[in-house]
Amino acid sequence: MIPVPSGTRVWLAAGHTDMRKGFNSLALVVQEVLKRDPHCGHLFVFRGRKGNLVRIIWHDGQGACVFTKRLERGRFLWPSPADGV
Repeated sequence: MIPVPSGTRVWLAAGHTDMRKGFNSLALVVQEVLKRDPHCGHLFVFRGRKGNLVRIIWHDGQGACVFTKRLERGRFLWPSPADGV
């Protein structure tokens, strides 16, 4: 279990993202597209094109973390790009 502090916000990046990206590339998306600071301690969640894979980046104050979750069946429900963040 990863202890995420209370008050931490979870930001969903609408649309799909290239899942080959690591923390640095996703942090750049957070800065340029979402207009947020990737080192602020919030969770930023990205979904792959197929919808069965999400990648979460989080800076815990000591270092950068990248978490990946792949569904064996089904897809993650996700907002459309028109919905924004």
